[in-house]
Amino acid sequence: MKLLVTGATGKLGSKIVDTLLKNVPADQLVVSVRNPEKAAGLRAKGIEVRQGNFDNPESLDSAFADIDRLLIISADGDNDTRIKQHTNAVAAAERTGVNFIAYTSLANATESTNLMAPPHVATEAAIVKTGIPYSFLRNNWYLENETDSIKGAIAGVPWITSAGEGKVGWATQQDYAEAAAKVLAEGGHDNTIYELSGPLYTQEELVQVLSEVLGKEIPVQQVTDDEYAEVMKHAGLPDFVIPIVVGIQESIRNESLAVESNDFDKVLGRPVTPMKEALSQLVKSVS
Repeated sequence: MKLLVTGATGKLGSKIVDTLLKNVPADQLVVSVRNPEKAAGLRAKGIEVRQGNFDNPESLDSAFADIDRLLIISADGDNDTRIKQHTNAVAAAERTGVNFIAYTSLANATESTNLMAPPHVATEAAIVKTGIPYSFLRNNWYLENETDSIKGAIAGVPWITSAGEGKVGWATQQDYAEAAAKVLAEGGHDNTIYELSGPLYTQEELVQVLSEVLGKEIPVQQVTDDEYAEVMKHAGLPDFVIPIVVGIQESIRNESLAVESNDFDKVLGRPVTPMKEALSQLVKSVS
């Protein structure tokens, strides 16, 4: 049986592959990457590296050939680009006879008001339409997404947000990676939807735990979306990124990530990494 992970040189993908290697022989693992040169380290571990470009359907036909179980990691980019790319990947999986598709989706995707939801809604629908058994890994929010704010807090900068009292089910990329690896490698996950969400925290509650980890009080400044945009602009973010980060704050404020679930426990057989431990690990990695 051959397992394939797309985007395997990315931050999440690399963690998934490392996790798989603990339980699956390297000769059963295949990765599909846009630039095979970046995957030399994986090839050195005995993993087959194939070139697969979500913008090039023919390359995906070659990449997915003879694959039994496929994990499609959602791509980066604007919504229209992601929908096209993901649709190409799903169509290639159907053409090549893949027997199972796992897909990294978004919390409560089909009902979500999150600005990032449309590609996930379209991709889930495309996968269901193929009739191929699937598992949708509806990832809530990576704790690592807050790295820049955490670095700022370490340097003495206030935690600035326009997310109000919106709650988020943060978890570490490693927890998400371990869940994805288990679903891809194990049986018993056909036609499942897992809402992978950690315990819910507001920004203030998250910062309170971070204050305990750092041993100092971190002020939280609640601002308007316009003010948040100005802060991000002064921080040096490109103009095209600013509406995205402001939209994320708005989506959190509107409770699009306030999804309570124990599906991590179901998949991993354990709870997610406790927030204080997770933040301690992240602080150590960026300090």
